[in-house]
Order: sequence, then structure tokens, then C-alpha cells
Amino acid sequence: MKDNLKSKLTPLQYEVTQNNGTERPFQNEFWDHEEEGIYVDIVSGKPLFSSKDKYDAGCGWPSFTKPIEEEQVIEKADHTHGMLRTEVRSKDADSHLGHVFPDGPGPAGLRYCINSAALRFIAKKDLEKEGYGKLLSLFQ
Repeated sequence: MKDNLKSKLTPLQYEVTQNNGTERPFQNEFWDHEEEGIYVDIVSGKPLFSSKDKYDAGCGWPSFTKPIEEEQVIEKADHTHGMLRTEVRSKDADSHLGHVFPDGPGPAGLRYCINSAALRFIAKKDLEKEGYGKLLSLFQ
């Protein structure tokens, strides 16, 4: 499976999702992306986050207040780099996505800080043709 992923993903996408890497802040595809749509796991294609829940946290990575479906993300304790953080991984592909922090807006106060390299964006206008038509209701 990992060899297949190496041919499917860019080197950065592979490093982030399979080796728990982190891309550079403010130098990634979606940190300031504002188009309506959803963000799916680059590996499995499972819907993870909606543009409706995206906000500018000023951290240089895409930030979201919540996932589309809570059960699609798994949280794990991360003790690397001398810090205690909560890692976020995709359920089906076990891809490293980023981290969640308790300093976000909204009722839950969460900030899902996610690597662009772990995501593929699907514009609202393309949801139906890409097979995600049931998620159009997120934008009504």
C-alpha cells in the first residue's frame, strides 16, 4: 500500500500523511483559500472539513472549528518536539492531518489546524459530479 501511495501522492503529501510531517506555514495551498466547498482526505477521499467551518486563525495553515463528521477523525496524544499536543488523523486511511487545539472560536472552542498537503479541495459546484452530492446540504 505504501509503495502505491508514493506513486499517487507528491513527496510533500506523502511526508505529511505517512510520516507525520508538517508543511511550512503561509506557504501551503489552502491556508488562505476562501472558495465554498469541502476538504477531503488526500489518501481516502473521505470528507473531512467544510469551508463553512474554516476560518483565519492567523497560524498559516487551514483552520476549522469542527470536522464534517466527528467519527471521520481520530485524536491521539502527541508528545513529539517536547510538547503535549493532540494529533488529528483520518479514520479510514490513518493519514496524519495536523493537530487540534483548545483555542478556537465557536461553542466547542476548537481549532483544527490541518496541513493542506493532507487535503484535496472539492468546490461546491463540483460536489455532485465528484460523488459528494449529499454534502450540498451543508451549503443551504
